Amino acid sequence: MGRALAAELVAQGSEVTVAGRTPAKLDAVRRELGVRTVAMDLGSEQDIERLFVTTGKVSHIVTTAADVGGAYQPIAKYDVAAARSAVDSKLLGPLLLAKHGAPMLEPVGSIVFTSGIAAYRPGPRSSLLAALNGALASLAAALAVELAPLRVNVVSPGWVDTPIWQDVAGDAAAETLAAMAARLPVGRIGRTQDIAAAIIALLRNGFITGTVLHADGGHRLA
Repeated sequence: MGRALAAELVAQGSEVTVAGRTPAKLDAVRRELGVRTVAMDLGSEQDIERLFVTTGKVSHIVTTAADVGGAYQPIAKYDVAAARSAVDSKLLGPLLLAKHGAPMLEPVGSIVFTSGIAAYRPGPRSSLLAALNGALASLAAALAVELAPLRVNVVSPGWVDTPIWQDVAGDAAAETLAAMAARLPVGRIGRTQDIAAAIIALLRNGFITGTVLHADGGHRLA
């Protein structure tokens, strides 16, 4: 989703910095899109501080990070240590981005977090992910008040066809996605471009703050 967002913003003429912790992916996106890249770990406050030293002033901050492979566990056997990366990437990292990023934002700037459908239609083994996604809505609302007039919002995707499904469903990923597509009112699974468009809508509309935009294909109704 982050790459799709960067590609669309570049196409619209924006100057974009992409941050991530995988050098090979950063190299690829730098070659493909011509963007500046910064290697960092969203779980490291030192890395986040260094990110904004590198970027200087920015207009918007968006995070789509979701290291959730260890988050899907039955509650009876929950291994908290295995899920720490999910807490860092989905909640503490966004909070720290706001801490260090807000002073670097232009006066009409904004922050967009990425949550997910698990907060609203949780399934088995997704208790922590549901909690983290739900917490992002509350975090955005609180920050929208505290950081005003800076705007803080959340995009909540439904099921989107990304590599994360290999962690979630393994060899059954394609079958699982097809079954959900048949349930959704829009009749298909989300594309990364759908989520990029939703994020850009929040970046561009200066009258939206403290809001969760659901880009889920009607999943909450299914």
